[in-house]
Amino acid sequence: MNGWLLAAGITAFGVAAAHIVGGHRDVVLPLLSCGLADEPKRVLHAVWHMVSVDLVLSATALVYLALADDTSATLMAWFVAVHFVAYAVAFLVVTLSVGWPKPLLRLPQWILLLPVAVLTVVGAA
Repeated sequence: MNGWLLAAGITAFGVAAAHIVGGHRDVVLPLLSCGLADEPKRVLHAVWHMVSVDLVLSATALVYLALADDTSATLMAWFVAVHFVAYAVAFLVVTLSVGWPKPLLRLPQWILLLPVAVLTVVGAA
């Protein structure tokens, strides 16, 4: 068993839960009640659900990899690590490009995503 990957998987499940619960309240409900045209509104809503599924599947994969006795799973662990780094970078780039005061705290999702990436890198190395 790989303890680092297990920690990454458990953390990823926490990130998924925070996304689903907090995102529904803070993002989805305001999105659905805003005056945006129906098509872009529904696309954004679908993307939110897509990310929810992706986070849960990634967490499941990390727990599986942690419990598997297969060294060939390392490539998949690296893929998940890069995946979470890319998500974190996307949030950082968007929040830093807006010009908000204290931008690192405006879209704090990167704070949740980066630890999963780091734990996964350590577990894959």
